[in-house]
Amino acid sequence: QVQLVESGGGSVQAGGSLRLSCAASGRALSSYAMGWFRQAPGRERVFVAAINWSGGITSYADSVKGRFTISRDNAKNAVYLQMNSLKPEDAAVYSCAARNAGLGVGLRSTDYSYWGQGTQVSVSS
Repeated sequence: QVQLVESGGGSVQAGGSLRLSCAASGRALSSYAMGWFRQAPGRERVFVAAINWSGGITSYADSVKGRFTISRDNAKNAVYLQMNSLKPEDAAVYSCAARNAGLGVGLRSTDYSYWGQGTQVSVSS
C-alpha cells in the first residue's frame, strides 16, 4: 500500500504559478498511475490531470490544458503538478491519488484507490 503526501500549495495572485508535489512512500511509485484532483468549497471533487506509470501518457481537464503540466520522477517517488497562469477559479484543495499501474490513466475519482490529504491553493484576483 502506498502513502501519499502533497506539498507546495499556497496563496498567489492571478497569473502566478505554483508547483505542487506528491511524495509517495510504502511502495515504489512506478507501480501506480497517478492523478491530481481538486475540490473547491461546496463543490464536488473534480479531475485535473493524470499520468501513467512511466510518464508517457498524460491527460488534462479542459479547464487546465495549456496551463498545468503533470510530471513524475519515479526515482524520487514523486509526482508534480506545475500550475501556471493561475486563475481565481483554480482555488481549491488539490489532492493526488494513485491507482495500480496496470489499470492505466484514470479520469474519475472513483478510479483511484489511494489518496493524500490535500494541499490548499488560493488565488487572488
